[in-house]
Amino acid sequence: MIVTKNLSFSYGKNATFSFPDIAVPSGESLLITGGSGRGKTTLLHLLGGLLRPQAGEVIVEQTNITGLSEKKLDRFRGRHIGLVLQQSYFVASLNVLENVVLASWLATGKQATEKAKQLLQQLDLQDHLHKQPSQLSIGQQQRVSVARALINEPGLLLADEPTSSLDDENAHRVAGMLAQLAKQYGTALVIVTHDQRLKDIFPNQISL
Repeated sequence: MIVTKNLSFSYGKNATFSFPDIAVPSGESLLITGGSGRGKTTLLHLLGGLLRPQAGEVIVEQTNITGLSEKKLDRFRGRHIGLVLQQSYFVASLNVLENVVLASWLATGKQATEKAKQLLQQLDLQDHLHKQPSQLSIGQQQRVSVARALINEPGLLLADEPTSSLDDENAHRVAGMLAQLAKQYGTALVIVTHDQRLKDIFPNQISL
């Protein structure tokens, strides 16, 4: 689960954001929308501990991550927060399966190969395990990113514009899979997007 309180961030005198409090229980989803420049990505980076707030708290699984040192925050993020970014970043020399397994090894020191295979199968990628990510379509790469984000069964899954570059069919497919897997793994899911197509899929939503 995730809870925020009185969260704000400033890029300087001319760009200060104050965000509404949010609370997303385990297994539930929240859609955050808003026009360009409203702070959607800034908020997502605050929720994931990639930015430090000017004021306020971000509580993930009963831990206030704003009070953690950088080292402890990195360790906590690896175990408890999954990220699906707008741009998928993969290790080019590794295949699809190895990229997902790598995320488990970095967080736990163990290679969760069987779990990675299971996740990729759930995401209909079982025929692409040994391909390079560059050989996949954008929609398939997004699904690999989802598998990588879920491999450690995080308490919080953050997705930044996960469907913006997808056609209607793949956009609804990826969004539906995110919602389904969040419930299955008991993960709080937060999506930030300007993609209006997702409003019909996620009833719990706020607009910045």
